[in-house]
Amino acid sequence: MMSKDGLFSAIPTTCVVLNGRGFVGRSLVSRLLRLGNWIVRVADSAHSLQLDSSESDSLLADAISSSRAEYRHVDVRDVSQIKRAFEGASVVFFMDSSGLDMSDFYNCYMVIVQGAKNVINACRECRVRRLIYNSTADVVFDGSHDIYNGDESLTCHWKFQDMMCDLKAQAEALVLLANDIDGLLTCALRPSNVFGPGDKQFVPFLVNLAKYGRAKFILGNGENMSDFTYVENVSHAHICAAEALDSRMVFVDVAGKAFFITNLKPMKFWEFVSLILEGLGYQRPIIRLPIRLVWYIFLLVKWTRHSLGLRSHNHPLSAFYFVQLATHTRTFDCTSAQKHIGYSPIVSQEEGVSSTIESFSHLAKDSPLAHYSDLNEQSKVENLLGGGKVARYQIDRHNKTVPVADILLWRDEKQSFTYFLALVLLFYWFFLSGRTFISSAANLLLLVSIVLFGYGFLPSNIFGLKVPSIPLSSFEVSETPLKNSIATIAFLWNWAILNLRTLAKGDDWKNFIKVLLKLYLAKLILIWSSLTAVIAVALVFSFTAFFIYEQYESELDGLAMLLFNCTKQLKSLLTCNLLAPVASFLCNLRILHKHNTPNVVKDRQ
Repeated sequence: MMSKDGLFSAIPTTCVVLNGRGFVGRSLVSRLLRLGNWIVRVADSAHSLQLDSSESDSLLADAISSSRAEYRHVDVRDVSQIKRAFEGASVVFFMDSSGLDMSDFYNCYMVIVQGAKNVINACRECRVRRLIYNSTADVVFDGSHDIYNGDESLTCHWKFQDMMCDLKAQAEALVLLANDIDGLLTCALRPSNVFGPGDKQFVPFLVNLAKYGRAKFILGNGENMSDFTYVENVSHAHICAAEALDSRMVFVDVAGKAFFITNLKPMKFWEFVSLILEGLGYQRPIIRLPIRLVWYIFLLVKWTRHSLGLRSHNHPLSAFYFVQLATHTRTFDCTSAQKHIGYSPIVSQEEGVSSTIESFSHLAKDSPLAHYSDLNEQSKVENLLGGGKVARYQIDRHNKTVPVADILLWRDEKQSFTYFLALVLLFYWFFLSGRTFISSAANLLLLVSIVLFGYGFLPSNIFGLKVPSIPLSSFEVSETPLKNSIATIAFLWNWAILNLRTLAKGDDWKNFIKVLLKLYLAKLILIWSSLTAVIAVALVFSFTAFFIYEQYESELDGLAMLLFNCTKQLKSLLTCNLLAPVASFLCNLRILHKHNTPNVVKDRQ
């Protein structure tokens, strides 16, 4: 039994932590070793143990050197490997499998569901007495209905929109049905929204959203409540469950049962998200989007992906599932876990959030390491806009630069809005003010001159506010942008000349049709709308289209490919049925003219 200080007074017990190198598995191994009364076998799919410099791995390295721990390579699809790892153990903690390819359903099924069957059979053959399965509270969530203080009377609905939840529910059912067969006692724990150091799903997903400017939105009214569970509390609950199954007084109320595990402190989902993001230096979500609008967008995206046959992103936390979590209330009653397995959180919500933020400091907004993180892989549109490496403009005396991509993709809302507002004012000044272009330019120069001259008379301090001086370098144009501009103009000129030369030969009908269509399209645009309207549309397009394209890159690429194939087929049809006869007619006319020319000359002589 467990003593009052949380330590075990019994003889050391041999246990196996299956998938012990995953998120929750590492935390459980670390806690078992700190308690001291466990001999721990860490079993995972990696062929060899790779230790890092973290505190938990240092503790594991010391335990392995003192024979209090060992590592076993186990593929849960191979029963013989499982039995070798379970031999002589009395407790098995069955944790989540990590590194699964979400797009490979067969492999996921074999690892999660068939793996659970193999683990159960191996436990029975090796006479393992206790099996605790780490499930999830998601198995009772259908993605559309709120859950208020849900308890263990909630049943699985078996209509999951998320594949992983479906497979986890099947594995949990198999573990619970195996209870009290061949002396094996089983139970399952259902933690809700696990977070903490080492998390590879929730926190990295939030940072990725913030990095691409998507974390500014609150989906819905922001009032939905959720339960969160710090990873060390989940580990503690597993040990409590193992001890309860070993107690003759309470195992009847534990064996074959599932228990919800939380921090016992539900809070608003978006408040929790804000705490994490603000702790890492990112802006908290402030813009509210109606739930109906959000769902229509995601249903459209989901339909588009399905219609185009696009594969889902290989990420353990999909955007669609995140929307489900972020727009519904999900709170759970842990009374049963407190009563029957003696669970209560050992780390408070505040301490857990603080520890999590500290562990992810390398992903903080101002961290130099964040620029080299995999999360910062540039999108296609970011590369198209220069990616912050080529297309840059000087913005202050320290020669700091701001990428065009950051402006058009709204990385910093204030900065992008400032540029957008400045361009709108310039557009109004030159095109909507009613003056000629030359008059507008002259008035603007006059206004700038007056402002700069007046600014020069201002004192360095006005009522305690410092007035910075404008250095002369601010009016200088650096050499690189000037060279790039000239090179661009030269490239466009050479491109135009090359096309004119090709047309002058009279044998490239495809190029002629392309030029003809482009010029005709330009003519239609200028006829239907004025130059002012074209510039206005281009301005709005620049600050919206790139941002939208980055959000739905794969879907729009699929639509573009579909349109491209249709256009290609149409062009092929046009070439075969129209251009070929015309080209043949002109060729025959040229041959006929060539044969008749000598006769005409001879007759004249």
